[in-house]
Amino acid sequence: MPISLLPASAAAFAPRSAPTIVLNSKVEPWLTQTLKRINRIKRPLNSVPQHYRCLMETLSGSGAIWSLCSLMLPKAPDSELQRNPDPLVEAMFNYQLVHIEAYVVHVDMVSQHEVAFKLTQDTIDALVEYHKDIYSVDVAANTWSWAEKEVQLKKLQEEFVQAVNRYVYRTSVRALEGLEEDGAGELLDGKAEEVKQAINGLFLPLLPPPPRIVDVVRPAPLLPSSHRADAWWQASQHGPSLQPPPVEPWRVLASTPSPTTTASSDSQTSFWTTMAGSDFELPLPAPSFSQPMCTSTQYFSPPTAPAPIPAIPALPSMLLNQCGPTPAHTGMGSFGWGYNDFAPQYAAAM
Repeated sequence: MPISLLPASAAAFAPRSAPTIVLNSKVEPWLTQTLKRINRIKRPLNSVPQHYRCLMETLSGSGAIWSLCSLMLPKAPDSELQRNPDPLVEAMFNYQLVHIEAYVVHVDMVSQHEVAFKLTQDTIDALVEYHKDIYSVDVAANTWSWAEKEVQLKKLQEEFVQAVNRYVYRTSVRALEGLEEDGAGELLDGKAEEVKQAINGLFLPLLPPPPRIVDVVRPAPLLPSSHRADAWWQASQHGPSLQPPPVEPWRVLASTPSPTTTASSDSQTSFWTTMAGSDFELPLPAPSFSQPMCTSTQYFSPPTAPAPIPAIPALPSMLLNQCGPTPAHTGMGSFGWGYNDFAPQYAAAM
């Protein structure tokens, strides 16, 4: 694709000069008809140089100003606008119509087939004044304050001045069909909307600074393999318990050998046999409802007695003292114990 170049007159802050025109070896019929329509004096247009000379003289005149589009802009900041219930009256007093005008700086009918327009100095001054006195005031009022707000606002104004001076509208060369007398003209086929969107895009918003990102300092782990220790700790928590299962108290055997069977041990044997044959059941909890006590003279209803506390079965260790002889009140001095009163606690080996 060939490189599209513009003349020096299209640069920012460059003064106006004659446009550069590049025609093809064969002139388009529509261009010939356009030049014949706008010329007051009939002149021959039979060759490419004649078309070039006629087009150059037409576009270089001081009146060759094109109206690209029109913008409806407020006359004052939003806080100073007049309020009226009639929207038509309010628009007449508060808004103004700014015409975006430009002149032709380049015509290329060979490679790019385009025409380039540059804004006039009057249009640039009007847009810069509106941006500084009205647009900047509204933007600053609608933005919260920070330390460098004024500096950012001035920078925004300087960027707009540079952008509006650099702006060049480029479109198809067929736009020259809207050429009028003295080189003036208007854009056709809805091209004015493209210019309007481009001009509105030059008004950038005032952006506050982004929030500062605070670095979160995370403490370094104490051990390089701390994740393994955590896994071990979790495994130990979820692993099987090392404690032995609970054992019923009456099933625990005495630590001493079995005593010699005596007359008193027969009753104990029968007691344990009875306990082994019957299951021990805990009583159900008492109901929450209790029968009220009636204080009438005719009837008396005592309150329901609470459920009895289950008796704890006797353990073998509790009965060991009953297996021996009963102390007597004679012998062994003041204690009344006799040596022969105690029966042997262990059976003799046979």
